[in-house]
Amino acid sequence: MISTEHRYSLDEYRAIEEKAEGRNEYRDGEIVPMPGGTLKHSRISGNIFAFVKFLVRDTQFESINSDLWLWIPEHRRGVYPDVMIFEGEPQLNDNRNDEVLNPVVIVEVLSPSTADYDRQGKFRIYRTIESFREYLLVEQDEPFVERYSKQAEGWLLSDFNSLEQSIFLESVKVELPMVEIYRGVVFE
Repeated sequence: MISTEHRYSLDEYRAIEEKAEGRNEYRDGEIVPMPGGTLKHSRISGNIFAFVKFLVRDTQFESINSDLWLWIPEHRRGVYPDVMIFEGEPQLNDNRNDEVLNPVVIVEVLSPSTADYDRQGKFRIYRTIESFREYLLVEQDEPFVERYSKQAEGWLLSDFNSLEQSIFLESVKVELPMVEIYRGVVFE
């Protein structure tokens, strides 16, 4: 367990994270352990990653899974989004091959312990990323996705709650069917 009473430098965090068994976020000097995922969470994030990766092959876009750390300099935060999509080559932070700066689309699969943070705190800090244009928040226990898209006048929310619907990702120009997001997921 990592203490939040001590303030860590970014280099100290990086050294700890390289050896850590679980994942930790960096929040301006604090190291915050992230909860483990569930089978549903893994299926949903894997489905989105794989389907989008297939759709954008041979284009200027690239889908990346949760292995990469997203650094948000303005807030001195580092997080592991479930899926990120990049236009062109991902921009690396300090020439590190494990830290990126410029996603166009970010996807978070919600869990009870992180849903409020993903909707509010994370979304607020994500909006400081210049390249960021679309945000998907995906529920695990029912077919429900919130899509935020950046508009000239602010962020527009669209809800999707049927497996017959598709989500058009404007930034990437692809359709993401809800049935593909939830492929293999059993709802109780």
